[in-house]
Amino acid sequence: MTGLCGILPAIITPLDSAERFQPRAFECLLERLYNAGVHGIYVCGQTGEGLLQSIEQRKAIAEVAVKWSPADKKVIVHVGAYRTADAIELARHAARVGAHAVSSLPPLGGYSFAEVKAYYQALAELSDVPLLVYYFPELCSTIASADQILELCSMTNVIGLKFTDFDLCRMSLVKDSGAVIFNDRDEVLVAGLLMSADGGIGTFYNLVPELFLEIYNLTREQRWEHARAVQMRINELIRLTLRFPMLPAVKTMLGWSGIACGPCLAPRRALTAAEEDQLRELLDQFGFCRSSFLQPASA
Repeated sequence: MTGLCGILPAIITPLDSAERFQPRAFECLLERLYNAGVHGIYVCGQTGEGLLQSIEQRKAIAEVAVKWSPADKKVIVHVGAYRTADAIELARHAARVGAHAVSSLPPLGGYSFAEVKAYYQALAELSDVPLLVYYFPELCSTIASADQILELCSMTNVIGLKFTDFDLCRMSLVKDSGAVIFNDRDEVLVAGLLMSADGGIGTFYNLVPELFLEIYNLTREQRWEHARAVQMRINELIRLTLRFPMLPAVKTMLGWSGIACGPCLAPRRALTAAEEDQLRELLDQFGFCRSSFLQPASA
């Protein structure tokens, strides 16, 4: 698919205390990310808590995402679901509202490769927009080899994959087939781009989109050492954040910037007051307190 590349935040879903989608906060986050220059967004994935939400709420989020995205930005909607029929319904809806592509985790639940392939085949055949499969061996070990990934990518209407692994040699083998590949390990975006990924999708892109864009632009200019230095700075932020439950910590930091993203969906918990204080102290210690996610949105 022409133009499906670049930096795409796996966008956070703002929610209220009753676990309802908050469109105004979502629009503010979209504005923040697009003003930074991102090339598109990835909606209702793991970061967006898609699997924990109702089908109707996921549809509402997709509609707002497309409506508030500029015409030149790419919107990929994650449609993964426990039931194949639900994934197909979400994919058809995404196409109707104007998404450029859909993506899906493998079905979760210990399915065989034949069953996983049948799921993707049904989804690809019945989707009206291209499909990116989702390679995530920590979550689904059924897809266990490069040959299996290539088999999935060879299906009609599958254009590539979201690659959530550190085995970049395997990623490059798949890329050699012509597949579109998004690196999905925030810690190794530079390495993924070096191994020919078309772009990146990730959680921390919500917080520091400018740094991920800087990496993307530097690598396109073959300025690898400079890109590596930016990656190391990002990794400092990732390491300190992962001392806490990741998604609640990211939502907390976005809240400090003036974008109230609310709590995570149960069973995820919120940070305690003591954890919030410790997170602020660590951000200050590592020099992140002047970053955009710690400044009010109106500043």
